[in-house]
Amino acid sequence: MEAVVIPVFLQCFFEFLGTYVMILLGCGVVACTSLKGSKGFGGGWIVVTIAWGLAVMCGVFIAGPYTGAHLNPAVTLGLAMAGKFSWGMVVPYMISQLIGAFLGALTVYYFYKDQFEATEDKDTKLGVFATIPAIRNTKRNFLSEVIGTFVLILVILFLAERGNTAEVGLGSIGALPVALLVTVIGMALGGTTGYAINPARDLGPRMVHHLLPIKGKGSSQWKYAWVPIVGPIIGAIFAVLVFYFYRMCIQ
Repeated sequence: MEAVVIPVFLQCFFEFLGTYVMILLGCGVVACTSLKGSKGFGGGWIVVTIAWGLAVMCGVFIAGPYTGAHLNPAVTLGLAMAGKFSWGMVVPYMISQLIGAFLGALTVYYFYKDQFEATEDKDTKLGVFATIPAIRNTKRNFLSEVIGTFVLILVILFLAERGNTAEVGLGSIGALPVALLVTVIGMALGGTTGYAINPARDLGPRMVHHLLPIKGKGSSQWKYAWVPIVGPIIGAIFAVLVFYFYRMCIQ
């Protein structure tokens, strides 16, 4: 039976749509638990990490059958480096993910606009969109993003190695396992930086914060923005190197 060839435009559309829903729900739970006037105000870290895991799961359900559900430039890069994804599709996927993240965050703002206006703290408003370190120590913040993404990509690569799906990505390990993976990374390794582990997840929403006329929003903290972009990329590279070593050992 011949494999179905999915048009490039359709693949990019579902990467966009899956990322859009992931960010809508992920940034949405941060808004729900941190902004004044929300019924979920004060929900706490456990609520945020579980909801982020479920948000990724929803994105996987949408994009998985068509793209493998990368939803993350670090995942796309890591899979390409591991020989599991075409280099020619890397840039189109990354652009689709960034646009999806941008529009997802934009929707969150208009959804919670009244709550944004009721909230005075500038960092709380930024925190809905982008990651902010709990304690600013750039070297350690960077290492946190590297390690968190290393775990994410390494687990994906090893589980996809044993998977039975045609496409390779988050979807290759199943929607529920990836939800649990993202949740445990958040619970165990997210306390230092807020665990971006995804350049598009941070950059797209940070751009929304920068561009929108949010009342009393403060700085978008662009001097820190390289950390959740470069850190995940380096983490993905290290994960692929470990995966290559594994491949060499079993041959």
